[in-house]
Amino acid sequence: MERVVRSANYRSFVYVKRFIDVVASSAGLALLLIPLLLIALAIKLDSPGPVFYKQKRAGKSGKPFEMVKFRTMVPNAEHLGLRFEVAEDDSRITSVGRLLRVWGMDEYPQLYNILKGEMSLVGPRAARMDQIEHFTTEEQGRMLIKPGLTGWAQVNGRNSISWKRRIELDLWYVENESLWLDLIILLRTVWVVCIVRTGRYGPEGVTRDYGT
Repeated sequence: MERVVRSANYRSFVYVKRFIDVVASSAGLALLLIPLLLIALAIKLDSPGPVFYKQKRAGKSGKPFEMVKFRTMVPNAEHLGLRFEVAEDDSRITSVGRLLRVWGMDEYPQLYNILKGEMSLVGPRAARMDQIEHFTTEEQGRMLIKPGLTGWAQVNGRNSISWKRRIELDLWYVENESLWLDLIILLRTVWVVCIVRTGRYGPEGVTRDYGT
């Protein structure tokens, strides 16, 4: 992975960003405790299988970690149908899972990953371990920082834009990250995910896997 030239105060920025991550994730988990329990119960009553979906993802410098989400599909969905690709009318998505996806609530458990220090509130989306094996040297630059719950690519098209464009946006963020930019991304995330709810799926209603 290529190094990005950092300013002298970058270390201070990293400490401040981590402090914000800890405070925000702790507060989020506390405030959302009841909704999280209700969502877990709804998932359990809606379909057989675990409440959480866990998957190995690439963290900073490609270090693997187990990302946690609420399960929105039938168990072992990645071995069925479109495998790692997801269609808007995908039969593998459960009834509760469809609602969670619409409002982005399936992502809430990642606050735990943020609290543990494996993720940040803002950063490139965490790629699967098998995906990064095919990244070019330039594309690996998106792993110079922690992956995020949301990111620059998420508020500029999400899944409706190509993987190439998403990675370009991620790399731009890595080179230009700042607390001000993070605030803009967080505010735009509320607009994109909770209000207009655009970009949840790719063109023609299908979110394509990397390299497709």
